[in-house]
Order: sequence, then structure tokens, then C-alpha cells
Amino acid sequence: MTDVEIGRGKQGRKAYSLDEIGIVPARRTRDPEEVSIAWQIDAYRFELPLVACPMDSVVSPRTAIAIGQLGGLAVLDLEGLWTRYEDPEPLLAEITELDEERATRRLQEIYSEPIKEDLIGRRIEEIASARVTTAARLSPQKTARYAKAVVDAGADIFVIRGTTVSAEHVSGRAEPLNLKQFIYELDLPVVVGGCATYTAALHLMRTGAAGVLVGFGGGSGHTTAKVLGVAVPMATAIADVAAARRDYLDESGGRYVHVIADGSMTSSGDIAKALAIGADAVMVGSPLARAEQAPGRGYHWGSEANHTELPRGARVQVGTIGTLEQIVHGPSTVPDGSMNLMGALRRTMATAGYSDLKEFQRVAVVVSDATRTRR
Repeated sequence: MTDVEIGRGKQGRKAYSLDEIGIVPARRTRDPEEVSIAWQIDAYRFELPLVACPMDSVVSPRTAIAIGQLGGLAVLDLEGLWTRYEDPEPLLAEITELDEERATRRLQEIYSEPIKEDLIGRRIEEIASARVTTAARLSPQKTARYAKAVVDAGADIFVIRGTTVSAEHVSGRAEPLNLKQFIYELDLPVVVGGCATYTAALHLMRTGAAGVLVGFGGGSGHTTAKVLGVAVPMATAIADVAAARRDYLDESGGRYVHVIADGSMTSSGDIAKALAIGADAVMVGSPLARAEQAPGRGYHWGSEANHTELPRGARVQVGTIGTLEQIVHGPSTVPDGSMNLMGALRRTMATAGYSDLKEFQRVAVVVSDATRTRR
């Protein structure tokens, strides 16, 4: 890709957001009811390519079970309120009542409560008892400390998720997590990220990860671009990581690593475009935070919002529009792509003429001016 001259002393690549991408229908169309949107990672098959973000405003043990029963996968944040408090419901209610000026400071106070190992086990067991696939998230900093509790409790999928996760973290203060050794010794599939470049993704794939998260997560409540200046438009990030997946498939002699788009999924159209560009599944936050069952009660925030020294997220009001089932499977009562996410995906694939997700990754796309498109 040709670099763009920013000034005489600096060049940069032109990158694209999902808003700038359009899916091009082929010569053939299909019946939406005959389209498969199932995907599989390791031994676990899901009827939907939908992963619920590990955010307290989205995933509780109860909603994790509900999303699993709808055909998706929910990831519980093991550094959230459910592992810090026996009963976090009063605190979740309080968070929705905070005024804007006090919200960040109060979130920092609430999340300063220590994580309790016994609660890690109990929350995982609660989800697993409903016989749905159980996934749990830790940050790279906490993984070594709490990994045994996750495994002992019977989690099916281990998610190591941070704003940016690399295979080569350098630190003079503490021994960094050796991802390759950790994954090798762990007897369950590991999904790791975020990353946003070909090289970073390739290094993560070489650690033995079953899946790689693309993007910096957080979505609508994320302020990483404003606070750190770190940003890579999602469409380009997905395409770059999908290229790393292809090259690693050749390098490894056939080992396929799943690409999961994490962030910027605010509508059904965004989900379809992420999959068309090369993602195997999408990690969704704010659309599910708008469900009646969501723990955030119409508010949405991520773990970045309560960082003790440099918060990079905000509590945002997203409102409530319907049940989880309506948001995932419909029927929709609004025309903006916020409900019936999976029904819309099936219709997109049918319109473009593709019968399953792997085929759909070959669909043609165009690039357009995002501002002009929205008019």
C-alpha cells in the first residue's frame, strides 16, 4: 500500500474504517434461511459468530448463559465486579445514577476492591452449570496470578485481553508473561489481543493462540485515541490481521488461527463488513449493552474506564431498546441496524450470494467516502 506524505519528515499508510467500506453483491442471491453463520474455534461450535465483550455493562453470569443459549459466546471479565463483590447488583445500580463529573472517580473507587479467587471459581461454575461454553477474560498483568483458578473452575476458553497485547512485552520492573510458554502449558484454547497490525498478529499467532482479537476494544466508551493517540481504523486492521492468518497458515503447515474483530461494532452493517473483510467472528459490546437484561441498565463502560492512573474509557448512556433475543435474533422494531443483528447478517450474505462465513470472506468490497455515504 502506498504511503501518504504527512509532511517532509513523515509518511504514513492510508487506512480505512468500517464506515468507508461497502459490500458488493455478486451475480447470485440466496434465500436468507439457507445461509449458515455458524463458526467453530477449537472443539467449540457456535451457531452465531457473535462474542459478547468482557465488560461489566454487558456480561454477568446470567447474561453469559442467555447469550450462550441464543447461540453465541459471552466472555466474563474476571477483573470486574463479579469477582470483587459477592453481590455487585447494588453497585451496578449506583453506577447508573452517577453524574458525569463523579462517574470516573467513583468507578475507580468501586473497582479498587481486591479480586477474590473463590469468586472466580464460583462465577465460572455458575455459567458452566447451564451447559453453555464458558469463556473468561484476564488482562496480561493478572493472567499468571489467576490462571490456575480459571482452569480449576472448568472454563472452556481462556481470553487474554488488553488494549494492546504483544508477544514481546519488555519490562524492567516485573517478569512479563511468556505467552508462548503459558499457552503451551495450558490445556484449553486461548484467545489473545488486541492487536492491529500484520506483524503483531503474526507474533501472537506463533505463541499458539487459537484466536487473535483485532482492535483495541472498548468501542463507544473507549478514549484511547484521545488519551494515548493510539488508533488504527478497523477495516484496515482486520485486513492486515487476516493476511497474517493466511501467511501463518502456510508457515505452520495448516494451523488456522481465528480472527475476532473487537471494537467498532455498533450496528449489523458493521458486523457484516468486519466478516466480509476477513474476520471469523466479532466481539460486540454496546449493541448488547442496550438489552433489557444487560447488567449496565442502559449504561456502558469497559475496564479502561476505571484505570487507577490513566482512565481511557468513559461510562456512556446507550439506552435500552429491547430484549437480548430481539437484539440478536429479532424481530426488529427500528430501521438503524441495532436489532436483529444476526438476521441482518444472514440477509447480507444472501444478498451477496454466499452460503457460509468462509465463502463470505471472499466477497468483493468497495471503498467510499464515509461522510458522503452517510448523507
